Amino acid sequence: MATENSEYTLPHLMVTAAAREIADGEVIFVGMRLPMLGFFLAKSTHAPNAVGVYELGIVRDTVAPEPILTMGDLPNLCRAQWLADTADLMGLLQQGLVDASFIGGAQVDRFGNLNTTYIGDIENPGTRLPGSGGACDLASLGKRHIIIMAHERHRFVPRVDYITSPGYGDGAGWRRQVGLPRGGPSAVITTRGILRFDPDTCEMMLASLHPGVTVDEVLANTGWPLRVAGELSRTPAPEEAELAMLRRFDPKGYWTGA
Repeated sequence: MATENSEYTLPHLMVTAAAREIADGEVIFVGMRLPMLGFFLAKSTHAPNAVGVYELGIVRDTVAPEPILTMGDLPNLCRAQWLADTADLMGLLQQGLVDASFIGGAQVDRFGNLNTTYIGDIENPGTRLPGSGGACDLASLGKRHIIIMAHERHRFVPRVDYITSPGYGDGAGWRRQVGLPRGGPSAVITTRGILRFDPDTCEMMLASLHPGVTVDEVLANTGWPLRVAGELSRTPAPEEAELAMLRRFDPKGYWTGA
C-alpha cells in the first residue's frame, strides 16, 4: 500500500485506525503490539491528554522516552505516574475508570462476543486456546472496548464456540440482563475494514473498507450475512506525519513490518 509520498503496511493502517478511536483525555487500558503503538500515536497527535494504563500495574501520562517492545521494558517505567500491580489496575476497571481497551480473539460473532478458550465441542475440543487473562474483565467492566483481529471466515462466525469476553451476548439488552454495568464493543478493526455495532440491535455491520478491499471480499470472509452501512466509507490511509511517528516508535518494524 502507498500514500502519495510513502509506502505503508497493513499494520500501519490498523494502528492508525486504532489511534483514531482514542479521544483526548481518555484513560486507555493499553494492550501489547498494535494497540500499544496505537496509544503512542494518539498521545503524540490528537490525544495528548490520554492516560495509559498497563496490565503490569503501570500508569503513565507520557509516552515512553525510548522505543519499547513490551510494556515491561525499562523506558516504560521511567517517570511513570504509578508503578503498582495488576490487582490495582483491575480495581480501576471495577470502578469504571477505564474508558477504552483493545482486545482480540480467535473467534468473534455477530454480536461482538470473543472466544479465546477453545474451538470445537466443550467435551472434546479440537483446539485449546490460552483463555481469558484479563480480557474478560476488560470486556465486562470498561466503558467500551475495541476489537482488533484478522478478518477470516473461520474467525468471524455466527456464534462463538465459547464466550470468553462478552460483547452484546444475543443482542440488545443482554448486557443489562446479565448484570454487566456498562460497556460493550464499539468497533472491530480488521485486516479488511472497520466494523461497528447497530445501536438498536447491537449487531455488527461493515462501516469502512480499507484501501483496495471490496465489499464482496469482506462478505466472503464473514460467516453470516453481514450488514453493510448505508454510508459506507473508506478507511483513511495513514498520513505522512503519522507514519513518521510510527517509525519513531517502531524503528525496526518489529510490529509494523516496515
